[in-house]
Amino acid sequence: MVSEKKKEPGVWEGFKAFLMRGNVVDLAVAVVIGAAFTNIVNSLVKGVINPLVGAFGTKDLDRYSSCLREPCKFDEATGTATSGIPIMWGTVLSATLTFLITAAVVYFLMVLPMSKYLAKQAARQKAKEGTHEVIEVTELEVLKEIRDALVAQRGSGHDAR
Repeated sequence: MVSEKKKEPGVWEGFKAFLMRGNVVDLAVAVVIGAAFTNIVNSLVKGVINPLVGAFGTKDLDRYSSCLREPCKFDEATGTATSGIPIMWGTVLSATLTFLITAAVVYFLMVLPMSKYLAKQAARQKAKEGTHEVIEVTELEVLKEIRDALVAQRGSGHDAR
């Protein structure tokens, strides 16, 4: 008697199954779109927000800094400190603005409309299920009435043939 072993999927088959799951594909699409969207937001911050903030000082937020240890001098070509210990709080401000703009756009253009859409879908589904229940109950009542009528006919002397 030869015993048959169940062949377990190999590493390659497992990897293909992992890649074909919906979550992995959705995540890959989200990463690609997120990377492209990051470029748009960075351009918005550098092209619009920074000049607006620059109306009060320098046009480049990255140049806003404080000096922890004097004297702070920068190499204009590279933008790096040549002496002192600078605290580059403008860079943090620029990154914070980029994050806030990204979060606002994602929320107002993606999350909020999707949650409204899903709420409408749930309400439609609930309404649809509610009408099915009424129809099913009505059909059940009709079937009970038919059964009762048939039982009454049999009881009144009619032959079941």
